[in-house]
Amino acid sequence: MAKPEKGVAWVTGAGTGIGRGLARRLAEDGWTVAASARTARDLDSLAAEVPGRITAVQLDVTDAGACDAAGRRIEATLGPVDLAILNAGASFPSSAASFSVANFRRTVDLNLMGEINCMGPIVPGMVARRSGHIVLMGSLSGYLGLPLAAPYSATKAALISAAQAFRADFERHGVAISIVNPGFVRTPMTDRNAIPMPFLIDIDEAVDRIMRGIARRQFEIAFPFRAVLAIRLAAALPNWARLILSRRMLPRDR
Repeated sequence: MAKPEKGVAWVTGAGTGIGRGLARRLAEDGWTVAASARTARDLDSLAAEVPGRITAVQLDVTDAGACDAAGRRIEATLGPVDLAILNAGASFPSSAASFSVANFRRTVDLNLMGEINCMGPIVPGMVARRSGHIVLMGSLSGYLGLPLAAPYSATKAALISAAQAFRADFERHGVAISIVNPGFVRTPMTDRNAIPMPFLIDIDEAVDRIMRGIARRQFEIAFPFRAVLAIRLAAALPNWARLILSRRMLPRDR
């Protein structure tokens, strides 16, 4: 493993999608990257793309004990984590006709608690060093619940709120907090969506925007502009108007 040029970055959810793109870009830019995901094959192929810069750390972020052990192992072998991009997440089916408490719990455990679990082993060191940057992965859907995605929208709303609450306290200890709120990005997860996805962008564009925001230590990294504007306007509508909008987003056969 090459010595860090820019520091050590830990990226979760790095097996596919945005997380994979970010891990590869960070490694290409001179970071030493610890990449986590549940699937070893995805991690091994990622590590091979930037030899000597990416260490695969297989991990289920819903396991708090495993997250604690992984974070400590990363810091013991690679060095203190300077940048943590906590990106692991998924969306499980949710509708009135197939309502599932189990799917809601799985979403909360993965999207919300998975990010918090990974903060556990690294926050004390960042506070002690008075440096570090934690990037949480939210979504524009956290500002306006999407039909058929209640668990996903709820977890992203919780992450936005948590980031807002963390910010002042963490920053007084020298630790930056960012929340990434993308619109629709073409990934294996969004490929399964049954609702319209306006202003859909590719992974490379999303990675570019996130990397620029990280470099500037922006608090909120939200994109694309048209989607941000549309969500802000929709969120400001009265409830009756938002209901009409939500009904129009439902597939016709629901």
